[in-house]
Amino acid sequence: MFIRPRRLRLNPIIRDLVAEMDLRPRHLIQPYFVHPGSGSSNIESLPGIARTGIDETCRQVEADLKLGLKSILLFGVPDTKSPMAEHSHDPEGVIPMAVRELKKRFRQDLLVMTDVCLCAYTDHGHCGVVEDGEIKNDESVAILAEMALVHAQAGADIVAPSDMMDGRVAAMRARLDDEGFQNVSILSYAIKHSGAYYGPFRDAAGSSPKFGDRRTYQMDPRNAREGLKDALLDLEEGADILMVKPGIHNLDLVWRLRELCLSPIATYHVSSEYSAVKAADRLGWVNGDQLMLEQLISLRRAGSDMIVTYAGREALQKQWIS
Repeated sequence: MFIRPRRLRLNPIIRDLVAEMDLRPRHLIQPYFVHPGSGSSNIESLPGIARTGIDETCRQVEADLKLGLKSILLFGVPDTKSPMAEHSHDPEGVIPMAVRELKKRFRQDLLVMTDVCLCAYTDHGHCGVVEDGEIKNDESVAILAEMALVHAQAGADIVAPSDMMDGRVAAMRARLDDEGFQNVSILSYAIKHSGAYYGPFRDAAGSSPKFGDRRTYQMDPRNAREGLKDALLDLEEGADILMVKPGIHNLDLVWRLRELCLSPIATYHVSSEYSAVKAADRLGWVNGDQLMLEQLISLRRAGSDMIVTYAGREALQKQWIS
């Protein structure tokens, strides 16, 4: 008997019938960089992405909703920075103001997630406060918890701590619950490796560290068990969704985490993964649309329930997915 696997590949209908996973608009989360001013400015290192004022952000979100993108992740690009990141938890800061306006306009039609981290708000660019050259953990956690609360008070549906300080999920969960925001979810950046993946993002957010690096709080890319341990700790502390970042470079960890837990898993298709495809496409070395789609598919196949990606809007505009 001659085995013929190709029988199940003969035409698009049968291929769809036996497909093991799918990629739909509901799986995609579109990032936004919001600044306090008006209008927009293109980010050269992130082709197709811009920093937008609140009004322009709302106009773009409205267009994205029509495409089918219902989940967004907001990053603040403040014009005020300080050693203690006071502006990060200012109720009149750019992100709380943006959240209030978005929820006023779109209500339950839009799921608003907010990044909770200090790097864009500190004058030194680190994700926590600094004392004598050391990134202080517990002092930073207190500020991060207040930042999460301010976002929740503005109307955020999900807060997403990306700072990688120890104990921040527990502190945020306690702060939110104490103030009556039990229904606000926490999407924890549970496995986040340090390294060279984030250059275009730091350009977009103005968040590059002014000294040293982030290896004392972001994870060593050589380690896998460490990341899984930290992810499970975040679940114990009250995280509702776990993030793996970067995505493509950590498909093994997405798969292993999927085997370990029943909670939803997000992956971040990070700036350098996106921009590298764009650059190679511009040079004519690859079919950028096809490669970007295959990267997103690989993240879903590894076990991602949702993907933060700069390619979300383009995927729907160009109908890579429908």
